[in-house]
Amino acid sequence: MKPADGLLDGIAEVDLFSGLSEPERVAFAERCVLRTLRRGDVLMRQGDAADALYVVVSGRFVVTLEGRREPVTEIGPGQPVGEIAFLTGNPRTANVTAMRDSLVLALSRAEFDELVAAHPGIWSTLTATLANRLAATTSHSASLPQAAPRPRTISIIPAGDARIDRRFLNMLAEALGRNARCAVIDGEAARALLGTGSALEEPDATARLNALEAAHDHLLLVTDDSITPWSEKVIRHADLVLAVAPHEAVPALNALERLAARFVTPEATRLVLLHPTRRKLTGTARWLADRPVAMHHHVALDSEADVERLARFIEGRAIGFVAAGGGALAAAHTGVYKALLEAGVAFDIMGGTSAGAALAAAFMLDATPDEIDTKMGEMFVANRALRRYTLPRYALLDHTVFDAELQRLFGTIDIEDLWLPFFAISTNLSRYGPVVHRTGPVWRAIRASASIPVLLPPVYTGDGDMLVDGCLLDNVPIKVMHDLKAGPNVVVSFKPPELDRFDVDYETLPSRGALLKLVLNPLRRASLPDAPGLITVLMRALMANRRDFLRELHADDISLVPPIAAGTGFLDWHRHEELFEAAYRWTPGELTARAANDAPAWLRLALTKAPD
Repeated sequence: MKPADGLLDGIAEVDLFSGLSEPERVAFAERCVLRTLRRGDVLMRQGDAADALYVVVSGRFVVTLEGRREPVTEIGPGQPVGEIAFLTGNPRTANVTAMRDSLVLALSRAEFDELVAAHPGIWSTLTATLANRLAATTSHSASLPQAAPRPRTISIIPAGDARIDRRFLNMLAEALGRNARCAVIDGEAARALLGTGSALEEPDATARLNALEAAHDHLLLVTDDSITPWSEKVIRHADLVLAVAPHEAVPALNALERLAARFVTPEATRLVLLHPTRRKLTGTARWLADRPVAMHHHVALDSEADVERLARFIEGRAIGFVAAGGGALAAAHTGVYKALLEAGVAFDIMGGTSAGAALAAAFMLDATPDEIDTKMGEMFVANRALRRYTLPRYALLDHTVFDAELQRLFGTIDIEDLWLPFFAISTNLSRYGPVVHRTGPVWRAIRASASIPVLLPPVYTGDGDMLVDGCLLDNVPIKVMHDLKAGPNVVVSFKPPELDRFDVDYETLPSRGALLKLVLNPLRRASLPDAPGLITVLMRALMANRRDFLRELHADDISLVPPIAAGTGFLDWHRHEELFEAAYRWTPGELTARAANDAPAWLRLALTKAPD
């Protein structure tokens, strides 16, 4: 059908057509037809003939390539689609799919040829504009990486047997509206604004809804309690779906959730579990059993901070804490964390590898940084968690002591029952790849992540996988954090201690028999060569594969590398307090120096708001 009056008002704003004269734009508009696409409809397929030129009037499209999982880009209102292939006559180079109900203007090849015949200047204008766009894109491609799209239209649906909590809805709208324009449209408002029943499927209703989105930074669309035409429209229109329910509700999937799963990918779906107040959590696993979601969030309705945290995840501003592995050096994480808290930095998600994962999880417990450092001393010094040697059949150390200490510290808490999202990294030696632990007992995820080969036996899963220390493949898991969420991160890592130059004559290293004699005779032990022991060599070997994570940092990330005193080893747990205090003293000065130079805006803002 021909475009309705008013839908072409903004065509002069389309970059590709900005050089056309007014008569040429009118002629262009008269030959276009208006197409309506529903969420999931394919506008064009890779390899097809480029038989039409499209302009998005309202809605949003995703561009994907065959064999590539990640989308290439997104296309929004006012942007042309497939113009390069159309003007060059080549086949389509990508798939373009509607991410929501959308409207596009379509100009066929035949209509375009007639248009150019009547207005020859259109061809030269379009090709010149396209050439300039391509040149600008090419020259800036290295310096301007594509930003991840942020959801603008958020669909709120009930989860399980729940109904939408209006108090939560109002709190979320207020949190999103503090720094942006946010509107809430529920079924009653929609029926008054857009009509009812089949009227919601008319192009005019779709255009009005997309116009509402264009006028706001965030649009919260609330479904009815059951499947209705409005509920279907909300789900098809979603950039992001929030499935919301009280934690104590019955978790069985409802009809709206099943409908949403047909249209919205798990990566664009989040589960929000509501609580009257902060409390110890249990049983979240039952909510996640049948729901593949990008992430789940716990929100206490008496806590504005929890709702604001959810808003930051939606807006792509969630702040992460990434803790590298490093054995006993990880005590410095606690000092850095204490200083960051005092500087006014609050975190929304944490994760790490090996000892870093253990500290990140500990930060989520009801304990102060000083108490956590004390617990570290109890575990590794007083209780000698990694000092109990055993017969070297499965490992050098008795793992049951370490396991018991981890269970004493973390108890029976599951990762999904932590108030903040958390992950730990281990290495799967059965499949030769990293494992991201986001569910299950916290202590067991830490045990797998810190399973130092040879020192401790691997952790074996029910599927028969062998898991060892995550530092083998990803000791500073900033990429994992980026994959889980957008927004800035604080990354704390350690430079490996400088390798001392050992004056060791290789020929003096004793044989087995000679070594036994030297060890068993106290008077002759002094004649042992002064060479590093097995554990020192092992730990240095593990840390040698220190991936250059700095290349994976985004502009808003900051990397903190607290100094480590000379001579401090990876197993020097007795120096935990010294490491903690040194990092705590070092961090404020480092933050001040960053704020005066190259610190990202979010950190400078946090520092200015910090209490005196």
